[in-house]
Amino acid sequence: MTNFVHLFAYFTHNGQHGMRLASSRDGLTWEDIPGTGYVIVPEEGLMRDPFLLRAIDKTYHLIWTTDWESKDIGYASSKDLVNWSPQRRIPVMAKHPSVRNCWAPEMVFDPKIKKYRIYWASTVPALYPEDSSSSESGYNHRMWSVTTTDFENISEPEVFFDPGFNVIDITLHQTPDGQIRLIGKDERLDPEKKDLFFCEAKSHGGPFSPPSDPFTDSWVEGPACLQIGEWTHVYYDVYREKRYEAKRTKNFKRWEDISDRLSFPKGARHGSMLTLSKTEFDHLFPKEK
Repeated sequence: MTNFVHLFAYFTHNGQHGMRLASSRDGLTWEDIPGTGYVIVPEEGLMRDPFLLRAIDKTYHLIWTTDWESKDIGYASSKDLVNWSPQRRIPVMAKHPSVRNCWAPEMVFDPKIKKYRIYWASTVPALYPEDSSSSESGYNHRMWSVTTTDFENISEPEVFFDPGFNVIDITLHQTPDGQIRLIGKDERLDPEKKDLFFCEAKSHGGPFSPPSDPFTDSWVEGPACLQIGEWTHVYYDVYREKRYEAKRTKNFKRWEDISDRLSFPKGARHGSMLTLSKTEFDHLFPKEK
């Protein structure tokens, strides 16, 4: 057995119940942590697409999608994943009154600027009208971002990633050699895509290479990454069939499908992953054996 434990923060149903936590020693078999239930529940709105980041000071920062249509994202923090700060909404798109949504926020601490970079998908109706019919209900997303040091004061929102088409659900992953990979979902319905691609970069802020060819089938979303040894694992929600699949790679050129080896909690939906030492995990969850 390894000296590490992987955590999976996820939601169920429509996000009305809150966030659950599962763990895994091998990245394949995931089980709910006994006795945890929903570790945080929304005080208002929904709690979809939870993204959990562990800071250098060991504070856990959590952001999430608050509603199907909103100008904000949710935020709370915790030292132990049990006791949480008051929940609040960060108005990331308040300067864009016509914005329809703020979906699937994620974040990374960007060492180049020494700030947290928060990014998410939004549709601003006046922008990109040339391909506004490329997806359902007139949504036409680009990835936006803000930066912050304290989750109180935020920068002006800017378009962070525009591949030239409707895109959602990006995640940033740093490989062992220090390279950055952006993994995202091509959200176009006409022509039908709904699959995952990746881009290359040398920093978390880009610039990013043109998107790769898809490395998954269609109708998947919510990629989450884990680095386990020399393998980069990319997990994703096959949402219409209500199951998770995954592929792994050593070089982002050749992919191995490991879906038939996976086991996830029933009903798990679009979440995020991080890795703790076994000692840290046992301290947080002493009843887990």
